[in-house]
Amino acid sequence: MKNVLVTGANGQLGSQMRRLGSVSPNNYIFTDVAELDITDKGAVAQFVAANKVDIIVNCAAYTNVDKAEDDQATAELINATAVANLAEAVKAVDGTLIHVSTDYVFGTDGNTPRTEDMPTAPLGVYGVTKLHGEQAIAASGCKALIFRTAWLYSEFGNNFLKTMLRLTAERPALNVVFDQVGTPTYAGDLAVLIFSIIEYDTYEGNEGIYHFSNEGVCSWYDFATEIAAAAGHTACRINPCHSDEFPSKVTRPPYSVLDKTKVKRTFDVEIPHWRDSMIHCINRLKQQK
Repeated sequence: MKNVLVTGANGQLGSQMRRLGSVSPNNYIFTDVAELDITDKGAVAQFVAANKVDIIVNCAAYTNVDKAEDDQATAELINATAVANLAEAVKAVDGTLIHVSTDYVFGTDGNTPRTEDMPTAPLGVYGVTKLHGEQAIAASGCKALIFRTAWLYSEFGNNFLKTMLRLTAERPALNVVFDQVGTPTYAGDLAVLIFSIIEYDTYEGNEGIYHFSNEGVCSWYDFATEIAAAAGHTACRINPCHSDEFPSKVTRPPYSVLDKTKVKRTFDVEIPHWRDSMIHCINRLKQQK
């Protein structure tokens, strides 16, 4: 039986891992900041040793992209320093770290799907601190798998899908940017991948960086129109607009489609299309009402 520590367990991905871990023969230990402050190096080392942790799944992150521009110290603390703490602690017990990173480590260059070996050039504090987290893992020398993902949403927490469900139900019209292209990722699908890798022991010997999102490509405008259609919110008119109509301190990647060839080949996984996963998530939200 493996002891698996899941940090950031109250977030979108952590909540999905909690659902899966409840049916595992392995021992999943779920923590958020109230149970374990991962920015405290000593506390992390002690917790990992005391609980004989074999695997850490780090779902914790500072994800407010705009706020990070004014709060770089906190973003660096959570996205980089805390990651270094986890990496050092898991190395000390010869365990494995599974860490979640982001498409924001890339810049504005290129319009082909991003592979794992493409140069990184983050555009803002969030991307920089997440890249620092990846670099801290590499520097630690621990066994690790890093999954970069993008446009994450789920039934839990605040995200684009839930915001669009609310706004398209309330408003007669809505403007959504069409000049940012990527792939929505259902956190439940990423959680299933991570869970399967743990349960089937396929993390051993497959350390490295992987890209994961759902299949397909769309703009935020396309995503919003599909959300509204699936929810039956047809009275709301959704208009495409340019990113510069929504001034922001952060330049978001205009093209952030992730190439998933490596993860599919390595783990023999079939990834659902984003539209199918979106409908699945909306149906789950309906069931919760």
